[in-house]
Amino acid sequence: MTLAKLSENRAVKMLNAAAEGKYGVLGVVTYNMETLVACIKAAEAKRSPLQLLLFPWAFKYSPLFIDFVAHACRKATVPVTLHMDHAQDPEVIKQVAEIKAADGTPAFDSIMVDMSHYEKEENLAKTKELVAICHAQGIATEAEPGRIEGGEDGVQDTAELEGMMTTAEEVDDFIATGIDFLAPAFGNVHGEYGGVENIKLDYERLESIQKKSQGKVQIVLHGTNGFPPDIMAKCIERGVTRVNVNKLVMDPYFEFMEENQAKKPLTNLVGEGTDIIQQACEEWMDHIGSSGKA
Repeated sequence: MTLAKLSENRAVKMLNAAAEGKYGVLGVVTYNMETLVACIKAAEAKRSPLQLLLFPWAFKYSPLFIDFVAHACRKATVPVTLHMDHAQDPEVIKQVAEIKAADGTPAFDSIMVDMSHYEKEENLAKTKELVAICHAQGIATEAEPGRIEGGEDGVQDTAELEGMMTTAEEVDDFIATGIDFLAPAFGNVHGEYGGVENIKLDYERLESIQKKSQGKVQIVLHGTNGFPPDIMAKCIERGVTRVNVNKLVMDPYFEFMEENQAKKPLTNLVGEGTDIIQQACEEWMDHIGSSGKA
């Protein structure tokens, strides 16, 4: 199934628009209610499209949380879609694809079918099978050609595996599986870089991937911890449409909570913590050009 066949999928429409407008869409890893509320408030304040990302952890933690996030996405006054990121267990992917929102549509607009912990041929075979299952439900899919090095909270199966850069051949092979979004490895890593000076991205490789994939899939960016706005802009200039962020918007919140959790009432912690995440999201929406695009 191609992008055209999923043209009514909300996530596909969102990233197609980003590609045409040459801006990025913020994809925020969401762990709790504060993050959820802050992100949607930011999107509404900035009139920006938004994607909320849940790890499979959320499915194991509580299906009620998924229901809540899916409902919040649909209640927003701007386009907000729900994505399951780094789904690495085929059985979990099959179960998640069956979850429905209150309106009867799939709870998830897109799912990352992350089989990058398998060797290439098995990765491709499993990806193709799972893409077909998701597409049958009208759910867009994402995959990771090569392997982005490292791990983070919620992404562990590949943490100990060596990273592998995405090649032009792999782009073709993964497009053939039917995926809608492609998450390339071009020097980006999950986790920490240890300073901006250690961010070594192969922009030439990203440009070649963009040329290979143009009109077939949209490119999404993983591994942005510590990225300054200028590096993010260079990636968007080379075809990136969704920008996954975790610590870029969560670190100020974590610092606030650590400093104040024994000093402030819980209601103050929740409210002020939400405001901090919202401010970070709004700043990044401005940086990546999505403000005013909803």
